[in-house]
Amino acid sequence: MVAAAPTLKYDIKDINLADLGNQRIEWAGREMPVLKQIRDRFAKEKPFAGIRIVACCHVTTETAHLAIALKAGGADALLIASNPLSTQDDVAACLVRDYSIPVYAIKGEDNDTYHRHVQTALDHRPNIIIDDGSDVVATMVKERQEQLKDLLGTTEETTTGIVRLEAMFKDGVLTFPAMNVNDADTKHFFDNRYGTGQSTLDGIFRATNVLLAGKNLVVAGYGWCGKGVAMRARGLGANVIVTEIDPIKAIEAAMDGFRVMPMDEAAKVGDVFVTVTGNKHIIRQEHFASMKDGAMVCNAGHFDIEIDLKSLATMAKEVKEVRNFTQQYILENGKSVIVLGEGRLVNLAAAEGHPSAVMDMSFANQALACEHLVKNQGSLEPGLHSIPADVDKEIARLKLQAMGITIDSLTPEQIEYMNSWTVGT
Repeated sequence: MVAAAPTLKYDIKDINLADLGNQRIEWAGREMPVLKQIRDRFAKEKPFAGIRIVACCHVTTETAHLAIALKAGGADALLIASNPLSTQDDVAACLVRDYSIPVYAIKGEDNDTYHRHVQTALDHRPNIIIDDGSDVVATMVKERQEQLKDLLGTTEETTTGIVRLEAMFKDGVLTFPAMNVNDADTKHFFDNRYGTGQSTLDGIFRATNVLLAGKNLVVAGYGWCGKGVAMRARGLGANVIVTEIDPIKAIEAAMDGFRVMPMDEAAKVGDVFVTVTGNKHIIRQEHFASMKDGAMVCNAGHFDIEIDLKSLATMAKEVKEVRNFTQQYILENGKSVIVLGEGRLVNLAAAEGHPSAVMDMSFANQALACEHLVKNQGSLEPGLHSIPADVDKEIARLKLQAMGITIDSLTPEQIEYMNSWTVGT
């Protein structure tokens, strides 16, 4: 580790939190062997020498290892928060003090501060943007067109961000390559399902200490994140209800053993609600009005728009903080609705986010996606690009190796059979 340069600029809560951040970053590293191997290679090869990288991410112990790996690879890296409540202030302090990485992130920062930090990130004139929700990319396209000539590309690892990038491509404004980290198998199969599944319930428990066994837990959305939440909640004894708009996902949820119904019906019977759709106003005024007294609502999608809190505020005669990250909205009819984490990502607002073991694979994808952009600069067409299959499989291989797991290989005879059309039954 190196001491921070005296001229290093940053905006964090308290540099004196760095010692605690250092301990927690080291602890997370125990569960991130894949990213460590990539970082060691980057340190030798310096693939990012002369490259400016801006990362807009949740500033957690796991993200710290990604930032450290990029810097080890020679990057001129800068980190900002992708969500006002997802920053771990001690981690931000450690990255500034011990690794000389400029960080602009404060847990609880207001929207003005958040948008100022986005502008600071763009002032860095990035060649690569690692985005989490596509706010930095969208802001560059809308307000900093002259900087697009310096952009080699971006990476995105959220469903919300991918939806935005697809819309940008449809509108003809995605004039650069964007790596779709979100859909890499070693990302969404594990991060979305096991990471979101565990960390969302962790956030609910820390905020409320509620017992899930026997309660009706409503999961809005049955994508990979929704599957993870539903799976883990059932394992804890909850009666899980799924709401969906996609008939294929709905029938999958039904065949997985969950009750499926519209939100209008689920609102009447649910005790705990979790939104994981990436869309807006999934739970809104008419749903609040029909909920049980004391129903709890939270969000595990990226932005704080899945729950219509503005409508809820207009329905409430009083709002009070009853626990950390737990607000009680007392309605005119005397019933109350409990909102966790201000409607933001409950697993990061009220807990610590995904376990390090799954973020190891997600951030390995991010690091290698950045390397792919550098190696293929000038040859990648504008638009969304998948993580190469061989990269995805290599990450899985490294993870298995770190877990001490070996698997079979095809025999020559099997390879021949798989490549032949002349051999049948």
